[in-house]
Amino acid sequence: MIRPHIRDDAQAYLDALAKQPRPPMNDQTIAMIRNIPPEQLAVMMSMSELPVPELAVDRKLTMPGPAGPIELRMFDPRATREPGPVVVFYHGGGFIVGSIATHASFAAEIARQLDMPVVSVEYRLAPENKWPAAPDDAEAAARWVAQNGAALGREVTGLVLSGDSAGGTLTLSTALALRDKPAAVPVRLALAFYPMADGSRTYPSVAQFGDGYGLNTADTAYYNEAFAPDVNSPRHSALLADLVDFPPTVLATASLDPLRDGGRAFASKLAEAGVPVSFYEAEGNIHGFATFRKAIPSAQDDLRHILDLAKAMLAAGPASR
Repeated sequence: MIRPHIRDDAQAYLDALAKQPRPPMNDQTIAMIRNIPPEQLAVMMSMSELPVPELAVDRKLTMPGPAGPIELRMFDPRATREPGPVVVFYHGGGFIVGSIATHASFAAEIARQLDMPVVSVEYRLAPENKWPAAPDDAEAAARWVAQNGAALGREVTGLVLSGDSAGGTLTLSTALALRDKPAAVPVRLALAFYPMADGSRTYPSVAQFGDGYGLNTADTAYYNEAFAPDVNSPRHSALLADLVDFPPTVLATASLDPLRDGGRAFASKLAEAGVPVSFYEAEGNIHGFATFRKAIPSAQDDLRHILDLAKAMLAAGPASR
């Protein structure tokens, strides 16, 4: 079999990872991770991710959630601004790991490049909180942001839902929920980075890139077991839903990502449903590239291209469809 094209910097990252592999994901590893302070996890992320850019606003908030308070963190390059949309961001991590702290640089970079406030959400994680805890929190956070501009110090006129990996999956499920039961303001854009769009079937890319490209089959199997979603529910597998009137969407994948084919299929179904969609595939790159921008410098260019697509989509489309 011909080896697929991989960028030099992505290969260098994978080579370094092979020399110092992460521990396998299991209950013992998760118990260890839970005892690491978030700030220390963020330092560990700094080995592969760029520093958090300095912004005018970087502050913590708390909102009431379905099962207790939900922590939020708002990033904004401007101290004050005119009424406008707010990005609601969901971090990745297989619904098991990740946090506001580990994804602070990514969320802040979205705020900087889009010139919008970004509110990052600390949704509940498995295995302590199985499905549908995460999509419940994600939907609740979007609805809260939509109607609580005063708490943010911003007048919110619309939402941009965004996230990476598991957070990309939450982006899609939340967009469906707010399509079917609208929030206080419309969803102007769904911006999903390499989401798991369909867990109901195994796509060819899962077998092709399931080992040796950063997101390994064994870890994915543990994520699914620990999270225990209903894979046939659109609240986990958004591809199974009727996508007519889904919000305008920018969907990004990577050519060496096990989740690639599901993302391709979702973008195709959006187009068939008449939904405005822009699709970007990072050729020669791997799952998680947006949070590996120090280790894989070319990923910063990918992120810029994706956010340029988001800016163009926001500029072109109506507030809602």
